[in-house]
Amino acid sequence: MGKYVTAEEAVKIVKSNDRVYVQAAAATPTILTKALTERASELKNVEICHLHTEGEAPYANPELSESFHVNSFFIGKNVRHTLQAGNGSYTPVFLSELPHLFRKKVLKLNVVLIHVSPPDRHGYCSLGVSVEATLAAIENAEYVIAQVNPRMPRTFGDGVIHVSEINYLVEVDIPIYGHEMALISPEEDRIGTYVASLIEDESTLQMGIGSIPNAALTKLIHHKNLGLHTEMFSDGVVDLIENDVINCNFKSIARGRALATFLIGSQRLYDFVNDNPFVEMRESSFVNDTSVIRRNPKMVAINSAIEVDVTGQVCADSIGAKMYSGVGGQMDFIRGASLSAGGKAIIALPSITKRGESRIVPFLRQGAGVVTTRSHVQYVVTEYGIANLYGKTLKQRMDDLVKIAHPKHQENIEKGYFDLLHKL
Repeated sequence: MGKYVTAEEAVKIVKSNDRVYVQAAAATPTILTKALTERASELKNVEICHLHTEGEAPYANPELSESFHVNSFFIGKNVRHTLQAGNGSYTPVFLSELPHLFRKKVLKLNVVLIHVSPPDRHGYCSLGVSVEATLAAIENAEYVIAQVNPRMPRTFGDGVIHVSEINYLVEVDIPIYGHEMALISPEEDRIGTYVASLIEDESTLQMGIGSIPNAALTKLIHHKNLGLHTEMFSDGVVDLIENDVINCNFKSIARGRALATFLIGSQRLYDFVNDNPFVEMRESSFVNDTSVIRRNPKMVAINSAIEVDVTGQVCADSIGAKMYSGVGGQMDFIRGASLSAGGKAIIALPSITKRGESRIVPFLRQGAGVVTTRSHVQYVVTEYGIANLYGKTLKQRMDDLVKIAHPKHQENIEKGYFDLLHKL
């Protein structure tokens, strides 16, 4: 059997009790995961591990629990049900640390499933829009199976691998998973305005996906000489790069280049990064390394949360005890920005949930995970303003956070905090 095979032939290399790593986000190799799932009757106790993935995850069907167990390093919607059903687990890990789990053999890998561009004339493929921990997985797995797609953008940086590192190649021609930019609500627009007011010229930005980061980015068109050093980015940065607002000229790390470890957006984004040397895709052990991040002056980290209590504790991975997403890179960048000269660490969130419940709370829900501790938080932003918690006492923090909560909840938040304290 040669290197170029069908998906069905390639996944025959997977055996019972193997651990398989799947490339993440927009690069999810779903042709391969589907073919593997079709072998369910032949397999027992195969662990499939990954960060957030796009598309269907048929191996996560609870009816296949004897064949497959899902180990999520960041929980996506397509596998969230596995934790309740019992055919899935969650491993808390900073995104900066995940590659080290493979290199240190804490998690030994048998097979890795990846999604790459076709080899160039020198035999090199690109991991395209998602490097994260995939490079470490390739280096430490026994077998590498690649879904080869002419629509995968060729990106520069760490994610360039030679065909000699790949055991089997499966040719496909399918769209890369993407997300169009969502409409920005009036509340998100106000949050974006407040966030943008904290960003100075010559700052370096980290932000996630979603309407709040995009809202902030739309307010930066008159800024000058911004940089980009971020876990991921989406379409919101493209206009700023093309208008020379983001030029990365004042960064300390990879000056003149935008750094990310994965991307997800529209076809416009994928066309923009294809064969574009301005964008470097690096492994998460580098991009998310706090000691690297802090070297950028005026580093600004913009992250979100599920809820924030009045002392500044940030829950970003669970709803109470129910796991929802993961630790990801929030603390990597919150700490890196905090330590940067002139840096700012920002948590931005709407004041209420879609059900009208306050997201500024007296105390986190029972079982909620603290992703960012009260001693790490600097700024919290809602549509009602900015709370600067740096150097503030617990009482001062409560006063400032209550002010940016939704007005209909402010009195109850303060009362709830003191009522519980008096019962202790």
